[in-house]
Amino acid sequence: MQLQKYWLLVVIISVGIMSRTAHTGWIILDKYLGDALYAAMVYVLLSLFWQVAPMRKAIAAMFLMTALELFQLTRIPANLYTNNNVILKTIARLLGTEFSIQDLLAYGTGIITIAWIEFTRAKNWNKSRSSMLE
Repeated sequence: MQLQKYWLLVVIISVGIMSRTAHTGWIILDKYLGDALYAAMVYVLLSLFWQVAPMRKAIAAMFLMTALELFQLTRIPANLYTNNNVILKTIARLLGTEFSIQDLLAYGTGIITIAWIEFTRAKNWNKSRSSMLE
C-alpha cells in the first residue's frame, strides 16, 4: 500500500508540473488543476506518515493549505520571490505569492477528491477481504 502512495505522489507531481508548463488556455486546467494537485500531494504526504481515517487527513491537509494561503497575506513569500537567489525564489513559488479564495476552493476540491478515492478504495478492499474470509 505504501508503494502505491509513492507512485501516486509521482503521478500527482508529474501531472501538476505538466499543468503549469503546458498551457491549454483554460484557467481550470492551467491554474486550478495544479492547485488541486498540490493539495492532493499534501494529503498523500500526510498519508505516508499518519495512518488515520481519510476525513482526519483531509481536515489536516485543508488546515495546512489554508495556513499556507493565509501566510501569503504577510507578503513574505512575495518579497522572497523578488530576491535574485534561486533557492529563495523557488521557496516563494512553492508557497505562493498571492492570497486567493479560488486557490482555497481548488485545494478543497483536490483534498476531497483524493480522500474520497482513498475512502472508496479502502471500503472496496475491506469488502473483497471479508468475502475471501467467508
